[in-house]
Amino acid sequence: MESYEKILVLNNEFEAGLIAEVLSDRKIPHGIVTSDDTALGGIMEMELGWGYVEAPARYKEEIIMIFEEITKE
Repeated sequence: MESYEKILVLNNEFEAGLIAEVLSDRKIPHGIVTSDDTALGGIMEMELGWGYVEAPARYKEEIIMIFEEITKE
């Protein structure tokens, strides 16, 4: 199994849903990791963003291009 790395930071749940749907449709392996931390009252989310996309390094450029396409529309 390939190791995953942090590819890009997501600003909100809407971006996460969009990118996850497109990556799944294109059969690109990925994970969405949230910075949600109820114990600290959302401090981590303020510092680190809503969350991030993780995937094998070989998909990094493709994922960034997809993200730029869907967020500029």
